[in-house]
Amino acid sequence: MQYFPMLLAALFCVLSADAEEASDCFRIKVVDEATGRGVPLVELTTVNNVRFVTDSAGLVAFDEPGLLNRRTFFRVSSHGYESPDGGYGARGRAFDVTSGGEAVLKLKRINIAERLYRVTGGGIYRDSVLLGDKPPLAQPLLNAGVLGSDSVVNAVFNGRIHWFWGDTNLPPHPLGIFDVPGATSQLPENGGLQPDVGVDLSYFLNDAGNAKATADMPGPGPTWIGGLTVLQDEDHRERMFANYVKIKPPMETYERGLVEFDAHAERFELVKKIPLEAPMFPDGHPLKVTEQGVEYVYFPQPFPTLRVRATPNDFQDLTQYESYTCLTADSTETNAVVDRNENGVAKYSWKRGVPAVRGPLQERLLKSGDLKPEDVHFQLVDVDSGTPIKAHGGSVYWNEYRQRWVMIVLESWGKSMLGEIWFAEADTPIGPWLYARKVVTHDKYSFYNPKQHPMFDRENGRVIFFEGTYTHTFSGNTEQTPRYDYNQILYRLDLADKRLALPVPVYRTGQTNGAAQSLQSRASADSVPERSRMEFFALDRKTFATIPVYSRNVKGHQQLTTESSAGFFGAPVFFALPADQADAPATTELLLEFVHDETGEHRYSTTATAENGFRKTGEVCRVWSADRGFRMPEPKNHSLVSIRR
Repeated sequence: MQYFPMLLAALFCVLSADAEEASDCFRIKVVDEATGRGVPLVELTTVNNVRFVTDSAGLVAFDEPGLLNRRTFFRVSSHGYESPDGGYGARGRAFDVTSGGEAVLKLKRINIAERLYRVTGGGIYRDSVLLGDKPPLAQPLLNAGVLGSDSVVNAVFNGRIHWFWGDTNLPPHPLGIFDVPGATSQLPENGGLQPDVGVDLSYFLNDAGNAKATADMPGPGPTWIGGLTVLQDEDHRERMFANYVKIKPPMETYERGLVEFDAHAERFELVKKIPLEAPMFPDGHPLKVTEQGVEYVYFPQPFPTLRVRATPNDFQDLTQYESYTCLTADSTETNAVVDRNENGVAKYSWKRGVPAVRGPLQERLLKSGDLKPEDVHFQLVDVDSGTPIKAHGGSVYWNEYRQRWVMIVLESWGKSMLGEIWFAEADTPIGPWLYARKVVTHDKYSFYNPKQHPMFDRENGRVIFFEGTYTHTFSGNTEQTPRYDYNQILYRLDLADKRLALPVPVYRTGQTNGAAQSLQSRASADSVPERSRMEFFALDRKTFATIPVYSRNVKGHQQLTTESSAGFFGAPVFFALPADQADAPATTELLLEFVHDETGEHRYSTTATAENGFRKTGEVCRVWSADRGFRMPEPKNHSLVSIRR
C-alpha cells in the first residue's frame, strides 16, 4: 500500500491533463537564458535520487507525493548548459514545491548550438501532456510505436521529406525493427511545422499500426542504408536510390548493394549487389554540385572526396565514380602509391576507380612514411588551439548566408568519445577545410551521425538545423537517459553568431612578379581564385577582437594599413587580430610588410624573409596560418606578394 499515494497523484495528473484543466502536478519549466525557449534533456534529481528529465518543451510534471508542499532541492545537469550554483559545492536549485504550483529555472548555455526538441521516440511531450498543455505534434506521446531510432538519412522526394532510420525499438519486445523504418513529413513551406516547432512524422505502417521495415533485404542481421539520393531520369521523373549493407556480429559488413525506393509499395527494392572489394560506392549524406555545367552528386565521409554525375544511370554504374585522391591511377587499398610531381609534392585530382586517402588508409600511409604530414589535404583543427580534430562523420551543404559550403561534423575521441560536434566552412566542396569551431558538447554521452537538414534553412541560410543520435552506446556511460536514449535530437545554429566567424582563405592572384599581384578572399561562389595560390587565412567579417585591414594606393603602389582613416578608400580587404595582441590564438602568425628600396613597392608575407631588394618595414597584423594540417602545391618564388583591392 505504500505506493498507493504515488499512483493516485500520477493518476490525478493524467486525468487533469485529459480534461484540459489545470494540473495538480508541480510545474518546473527550464528555459534557455538567452532565448527564453524551453530546454529539453535537463535532468533534475532530488536529494534521494529520484530523477526527472524535461520533455521537449523544457517541462517537468513533478508528482512525487512525499515531496509536495515542502521546499525541495534538485541537482540540475544538462549537456551544454551551466548548472546553477546551489551553495556549498552543490549544483542545483531548491523550489517551494506546491500542488499546482510553478517554478522557472533559467540556464546559461555553453553550447553555441541550441537544443530544440527530440524528433523520435516515446513521450516527446510527456510532461506537457501531464500538465494539461497542448503540444505541437499530432502524436506527442507515441507515434507508430517507435520508442527509439538510430541514425537518420533523409531527402525531399515527390514533394515530401522522406526519413529513414537504422535499428528501431518498439514496445512489444527488445528486438524491434532492424531493416530501416521510414516516414514522411510535409515541407514547412507546404504546410508542415516550422523546424523551430517540430516534425510531424507520418510513418510507413504495418497492419498492427506500428512502423514497418522498408528495406528488409534477405539474409541474417540488420540492413542499414546510406547515400540516399534523389535523381531525375530522362522523363524528368524523380527516383530515389540508396546504398545498403547487411551486418553480422560484431559489426561486420558481409553484403553491399544498391536499392531504389518504390513509393507505391513503400519499400526499397534491390537494384544490384556491389562487390565488397569495390573501391568506391555511394554512402553518407549526399550533396549536389554543378561544375562547368555538369551536375554531380558528392558523398562526404566526412569530406566530399567521392562524386558521380547526377543521373540514375551513372549512379548505378560504379565505374563512373571518381575520388579526389593523391594516389596513382593503378593504386588499390592494399597497394597504395602516392602520386607526386617533379618537386615531390603530392598531386591531388579526380580519378576513377582509385580510393580516396582517408580514415584507416590515411593513417596507414602516414605511419609508413609514404604519406607525409604536409601531404594531408583534409585535416580540421581547432581554430584557437590548432589541435587536430579527428573528423568521423557528418554532412556538407551549400549555405546562401555564408556563400560557402558548411560542414557539421562529429569528432572521434574528443572530450567525449563520440559526443562532440564541430562547424566548419570552405570555399569549395573539396576545401580548403581547415579551421573549425565546436558547437555541441556532451558529458560522457554519444551524439553520433549528425546531419544538417538544408530543407529547413531559415533566413536565407542564416539559421540552420541539424540532428544526431543521442545514446550511451560507445560512451562508456552505463546510465541511460529515460526516453531520450537511442533517439534523434534536433539543434539550431545561428551562423550570424560571432563565435562562428572562422578564418577564410586569402588568395594571391595576378602574375608571379610585378604590381599586378594582389591578395583577395573569394568574392562569390563562382570566383574562387586558384587554390594553389592560397597565402593565409583571415576573417571576412568583424568580431569583437578583430580590426579591419584596408588597402590604399601610395605613390602608385598598393599598401595595407590598419588605420581607421583608410576606410575612406573602401571596404576592408579582410579582418585580422592586432599585431601586438598578447593572447593571440596559437593558430595565428604575424603578417609582415616588406618595401622595395628603389621602386617603393609593398609586399606582404608571413615568412620573415627579405629578397629581391625588399626589406622588412613592419608588422601589419596577425592572420591565421595556412600551414596547419593543410598544404597545397605552390609556385616557387612567391613568398612576397603585393596587395590590391
